[in-house]
Amino acid sequence: MPTVTVDGTEIEVPDGATVLQACELAGKEIPRFCYHERLSIAGNCRMCLVEVKPGPPKPQASCALPATNGQEIRTDTPMVKKAREGVMEFLLINHPLDCPICDQGGECDLQDQSVAYGRGGSRYHENKRAVTEKYMGPLIKTIMTRCIHCTRCVRFSEEVAGVDEIGALYRGEDMQISTYLEHAAKHELSANVIDLCPVGALTSRPYAYEARPWELKKTLGIDVSDAMGANIRIDSRGREVLRVLPRTNDDVNEEWLSDKARYQVEGLTRRRLDRVWIRHDGKLQSADWNEAFALIAEAGRGGSVGAVAGDMLDCETMFAAKRLVNALGSDLVESRQGGMAYPVGSLSAVNFNTTFAGIETADAVLIVGSNIRWEAPLLNVRLRKAAKRGAKIFIVGPHWETTFPAEFLGDDASVLHDLPDHVASAMQGAARPAIILGAAGLVAGAHGPALALAHAWNVVRDNGGDTWNGFNVLHMAAARMGALMLGFARPRGLAELVQAAPKLLLSLGADELDHGKFAGALKVYIGHHGDKGAASADIILPGSAYTEKAGTYVSTEGRVQFADKAVFAPGDAREDWTILRALADALGVTVGFDSFDQLRAAMIADVPALGVEGLVDYGALPAADSAERAGGAIAYPIKDFYLTNSIARASAVMQRCSAELLHGEELAEAAE
Repeated sequence: MPTVTVDGTEIEVPDGATVLQACELAGKEIPRFCYHERLSIAGNCRMCLVEVKPGPPKPQASCALPATNGQEIRTDTPMVKKAREGVMEFLLINHPLDCPICDQGGECDLQDQSVAYGRGGSRYHENKRAVTEKYMGPLIKTIMTRCIHCTRCVRFSEEVAGVDEIGALYRGEDMQISTYLEHAAKHELSANVIDLCPVGALTSRPYAYEARPWELKKTLGIDVSDAMGANIRIDSRGREVLRVLPRTNDDVNEEWLSDKARYQVEGLTRRRLDRVWIRHDGKLQSADWNEAFALIAEAGRGGSVGAVAGDMLDCETMFAAKRLVNALGSDLVESRQGGMAYPVGSLSAVNFNTTFAGIETADAVLIVGSNIRWEAPLLNVRLRKAAKRGAKIFIVGPHWETTFPAEFLGDDASVLHDLPDHVASAMQGAARPAIILGAAGLVAGAHGPALALAHAWNVVRDNGGDTWNGFNVLHMAAARMGALMLGFARPRGLAELVQAAPKLLLSLGADELDHGKFAGALKVYIGHHGDKGAASADIILPGSAYTEKAGTYVSTEGRVQFADKAVFAPGDAREDWTILRALADALGVTVGFDSFDQLRAAMIADVPALGVEGLVDYGALPAADSAERAGGAIAYPIKDFYLTNSIARASAVMQRCSAELLHGEELAEAAE
């Protein structure tokens, strides 16, 4: 490891480190605009200048200079100070002085660094240049006159998202950053360029002029738009969530976030259920809690009760529902509302065993029945890294536009039994092979046995040794793994509940459930949006969305994470566990908790792994029986990336993204 001296302090730095990284290891703050830890080095803003000996007697860009043994680095000399002031002065020559109306105000790197490293005034009085606004879609607002050409957005689109949509035009002072032919950015991670932009050139269009950062309360949360468990920060003011930003977690989402996770929160204030409703003569009418509880108690007296959990529920709600159902003498609980019926005896057989970070090291990947870009956009980023390292990727399923080199083997599940020779040899010869089984490979039906076959494909080989488990199941529901850990599932899935024909059905945010299968039951919907589930219910009890309650979530890789409550639910809506606790009293049963702390303690006592943040060890894969052949056409379950849940469907931003980015509808201006 090289040894360098930073401002008189001698330190060791890792091989391949840059001078900028060496300075940071020494505790020195180095200003920068173009440099970013997860992007390639551009070295074009020149703000990170330092003095290095041995070397030429001039400031050098620390981000692009390798740290070598014996270097003497100075970050505080008069030469460095003058150089940084000069760079800042040049950057501000054409930058407009519109900080009071800029949405980046308070979070702007240019503001902060001009105060810390700039001069007190400018010597340039010429007219500033102006750049016409570029249209980048419904999510990104552009004022490109503010652009300082750091090219972070360009490098993110090319290197992380894998979509060459943003680039630079012209040269010198005429240089402009733009999308190709000024079309909208259409990939699922496009809004991350807003976080990357160090100035106000790229800002959030839906969030424009909403608030300043110091007005907001910041709450740590977990995203529920997919099963990745991305770490988020929920920014709220009063009782309204104004925006969601990613939190850095290298093991999960790094520092990226999908567009849906970021902007579906706009739907939290629309189509909300804020009072109790009861259906009379086919029409829903407003009612009170006591009237609803009386009807529910009458239907549930015989103990014929079932509960179905939705895709965005926290573990505490599902545990409370299971306790209530069990107290009534029933065990009819299910979380796979779409009708999937895969084996649940071993959780390692339905887990993403390589982990998200581990999949980057795979050298051969077979994807079965999954459109990764729509089911888990952040996992797609990981697969791009694996492909860059040389991994061969094969896909069984209908064609979708990948962002990495991949070979499609067809959309019939039977191809799994007769893989082409080059695919079989690549998988068998790989040191770290991996299979990713998506939702389309898990559905009950003609190709349901694909699970057993894919399972056996990994079990029969010794590749990777004891430390590598290459079998992965990619769920789409944030509640799925938590539900399976809690036993909120039946061996034959939803079919058992339908066959049992319960008299009382508790639908816990189950908007994708076909309620018509329970025609003889009193259907009670406990949820937060007037979506499909509420439209089919006989009684509606208003619940809380994921930002309005604390909870425990388990991602598809078996990672337990905790979220805090950001805001209160509107109107008469209550946290789901309190509704279930009140129902227990109405039904005359005991569930063993009276507060959230007691509920969580009871859940952890029942499933201790839910009390420890981090990955859960589900043990080794069980033996698999691959005698049954898979067959039938694979069809991906997600038809519209932006409208997959009740919150997203209520969001005007997500509806516009769906219409414009997926269906090609043109934006109608007000005058039209």
